Amino acid sequence: MPFATIMVEIAATAPLAESREPGVLRQRILSALILAPPALAAAWFGSWAFVALAALAAALLGWEWNRMCLGRFGPAGIVLGGMGVIVAVLGKDHPLAASAVILLGAVIAPVVQRSPGRSPLWMIVGAFYIGLPTLTLVWLRELGWEALLWLILLVWATDIGAYAAGRSIGGPKLLPRVSPKKTWAGLIGGVASAALVGVAAALVIGDGGIGPVLLAILSGALAVVAQAGDLVESWVKRHFGIKDSSNIIPGHGGVFDRLDGLLATAPVVALLCLIFGGGLPLWR
Repeated sequence: MPFATIMVEIAATAPLAESREPGVLRQRILSALILAPPALAAAWFGSWAFVALAALAAALLGWEWNRMCLGRFGPAGIVLGGMGVIVAVLGKDHPLAASAVILLGAVIAPVVQRSPGRSPLWMIVGAFYIGLPTLTLVWLRELGWEALLWLILLVWATDIGAYAAGRSIGGPKLLPRVSPKKTWAGLIGGVASAALVGVAAALVIGDGGIGPVLLAILSGALAVVAQAGDLVESWVKRHFGIKDSSNIIPGHGGVFDRLDGLLATAPVVALLCLIFGGGLPLWR
């Protein structure tokens, strides 16, 4: 599902492109038109089509992380990408085995590649940064569509709400040394937008599921987590002196640039599902 969500977010945010360059905006729209249909189809049909796209996304994340943190793609990137593929495949029916693969990747990746002046310990971080969200998203899809769709929409709403509020209101910066464009107004706008998604999701699910007030509160809290994920990815890029995680998505940058919020929130939602005993319709 990570790759499918790239397409959902591309389609959602293309009209809100920060760049005023017509060429960049055209690239964003064209990317959305090409990539969104197959990704949304895989999300709808689920099963192995969904797993295949999750595996592709995880492999790309492994490639990007290796290049960002060690300066070049090498054996550690192969380990992280391969780990992500295996985790996506096992996560469907064998989540415990997939968890063991993540731990194995965290052990092997920092050993197989070293770069002068760059710590291989970043590869340990990458194993969990890539593996846990991949596993939890595949596992969430197996529970049903409700929690996963809620998660996708609230991350989408957070991004759009934060952008709209930040650009229209402005005001004090959130963490200027990490991400100069983010503002407190943007954070509040993102939280409010996500809360509205929570209300709508509760109403769609009906009386058997979680109430709109509680789901709105949870959605708002997850918006903060999504924004934190965005800031973490911005900090990593700033630390290594790069603008985008890659240029694989024309007009957008890399896979990490599209999924930073989702990577942070997916494990939290999976934990909530475990606490509440199943997918969103079962929450009380």
